Amino acid sequence: RPQGLLIGWLTQFGIMPFLAFVLVLVFVLPLPTEYAVPVAIGALLMGAVPAGTTSNVFTYFSKGNLALSVMMTTNSTLWALVMTPLALVLYGNRFLPADSELQIPIENIVVTLVVLLVPVVIGMLIRRYSANVGAVLELMGGLVGVFFIVFLLVTWVPRNWRLLAITPWQVYAVSVLLGLLGITIAYLISKAIRLHPANARTVALETGIQNGPLAIAIILLSFPDSPDLGTLLLVPALYSVFIVLISTAVTFRFRRANVAEEQKIPSLL
Repeated sequence: RPQGLLIGWLTQFGIMPFLAFVLVLVFVLPLPTEYAVPVAIGALLMGAVPAGTTSNVFTYFSKGNLALSVMMTTNSTLWALVMTPLALVLYGNRFLPADSELQIPIENIVVTLVVLLVPVVIGMLIRRYSANVGAVLELMGGLVGVFFIVFLLVTWVPRNWRLLAITPWQVYAVSVLLGLLGITIAYLISKAIRLHPANARTVALETGIQNGPLAIAIILLSFPDSPDLGTLLLVPALYSVFIVLISTAVTFRFRRANVAEEQKIPSLL
């Protein structure tokens, strides 16, 4: 039953990059150019990266389809090698000045994604020959992703407090709305085409929960000595913090919806 996987691919690489582009147009581009360009690069990259393993954890607790979640995460990670650079070229060239010192590092992104595929392939092989070990590693991977975000919260935020204090509200709006709207739009589409409720919850979480650590790694590897490094990291870092809060609230909402769905089953029978 490939419907959920296909819809997830379309929402992941269709909605999220376009949504990031629209948010950049609405909130970021009106800001001063020297500030808007690095913020826009970070926002577009955040919208173009694949789903993160953290989505598997939230799918599990929201009573979603964990098997579909793992498949979607793996599928989007494999496709990201092509789709992430393509999305950045498609949307990035529409607003970046030709003479700008900051340019989207397509080569670095491809190299980083290739390196990322190594543990993905190893995980797929382990899962193939030992489903139990693979399941444990999947859960551990998701928990490590959550730990990374918490670590980011307690280390990066205090060290960059002054930068965050003077950050315009528009940057916070992009960081929050990217995940929130991604989850909402994907869920509404899934419900409209009548996916099973568990699959709809899964597609929504997989779409809205992007791989924040990957976006941060790409920026750190691509702009290690850039004076705009802090500004480039703003949206990926803030997104990574807020998406945990958003996903937690959505998970509680999905769990209540799941209970309501289960209570309707006897009356339908």
